[in-house]
Amino acid sequence: MAIKSRIEWTESTWNPVTGCTKISPGCKNCYAERMAKRLQSMGQPNYARGFSLSVHPHLVEIPLSWKTPQVIFVNSMSDLFHKDVPLEFVQRVFDVMNKANWHQFQILTKRSGRLLQFDPRLSWAKNIWMGVSVETERYVHRIDDLRQTRAIVKFLSLEPLLGPLPDLDLSSIDWVIVGGESGPCARPMDEQWVLDIRDQSVAQNVPFFFKQWGGINKKKAGRILQGRTWDEMPAWVAV
Repeated sequence: MAIKSRIEWTESTWNPVTGCTKISPGCKNCYAERMAKRLQSMGQPNYARGFSLSVHPHLVEIPLSWKTPQVIFVNSMSDLFHKDVPLEFVQRVFDVMNKANWHQFQILTKRSGRLLQFDPRLSWAKNIWMGVSVETERYVHRIDDLRQTRAIVKFLSLEPLLGPLPDLDLSSIDWVIVGGESGPCARPMDEQWVLDIRDQSVAQNVPFFFKQWGGINKKKAGRILQGRTWDEMPAWVAV
């Protein structure tokens, strides 16, 4: 069975790679690191090495056995484009996503340079959504790298949002997600940063999804923005 996800913008997760290393401020309080260490202490075999990067060939073909169509977040516990994941393994993951065309797959990376490097050697089916994470204005270049790829569906995860992102160029971007950091050491997110990104998305006709305010108790903080939820998705996708 697929592993059901509590992430608001997806349905299930698939982790052929686990573990990662920190490369920018958004990684500081990584939820996946906390979870990996917890799973390691519970004796979960895929996390025997804790949050050290590990590839799991035995999990690569799992989505082919999930017959019910669903939206699947790929590597919620890692980054497929980490420097220690071989190109050949990334290509195996892409081969499965192409074959399992009844699912929608969502991939996120902070390593947009390696994504762009691999792009010509990957097969981009329309059911593969490619996204980059951007936490502050310093990392907007990741959007430019994403825009240059041949991915058919391109999206942004502006989470954890740690500063304003004015003057975003959303050309060729199909979806924008915004969220605050959650957990015991969560850093604050200013409402005006969120409103500005929402307004830019609306002005550029890009679907906008507000995931959460975050904080120590993210459930209590909720996800209401000026009296409503924002759950927009790419227009051609039904979930």
